Amino acid sequence: MRLVPANLEIFFEKIDGRQREFLLEFDKLSGSEEDPLGQWIKRAKAKGETRDSDQVLLTLLIELHRKFDELNAFIKNEKTIKLELSQSCIIDGIGFENFSIKEAKLSTGASYYARISMPIFPKRDVAIFFEAVDEKRAKITRMNESDESDYNGYVTARERVMIRELRSTNGQ
Repeated sequence: MRLVPANLEIFFEKIDGRQREFLLEFDKLSGSEEDPLGQWIKRAKAKGETRDSDQVLLTLLIELHRKFDELNAFIKNEKTIKLELSQSCIIDGIGFENFSIKEAKLSTGASYYARISMPIFPKRDVAIFFEAVDEKRAKITRMNESDESDYNGYVTARERVMIRELRSTNGQ
């Protein structure tokens, strides 16, 4: 299991009898139940209406609109409720399909649901399902496709940072 150093917060819980609840939140966080703006953009892209648009600028504008919606909800005291998960820890190593946590909190072979706070754009929690390899290491068993590409991009960026650090300590 090849892992690179990381420092990410993870909230998790054994699946046990809560699989239905976890699947609902997984779908919600992974965009399967997209907001109206996301649905509108998808339809516009499907019709080819965004073909002549600058995609980076369009993405930034969409995220700005979502931030405005979040502020509006905050002002109105509307809250997004996430499931309470029984455990939390720091991920200290990540790979494309695996990760490790600082503290021994996992039960070998058990299945878990988790949210990882990812420093990606847009900043968000990524929902995953994983299986414990041992008390500190896990294998990711399910992640939304769009989250997976962002997660893998983060892993690749961390690998590059590690390579640069190794080169600078070796005097190259």
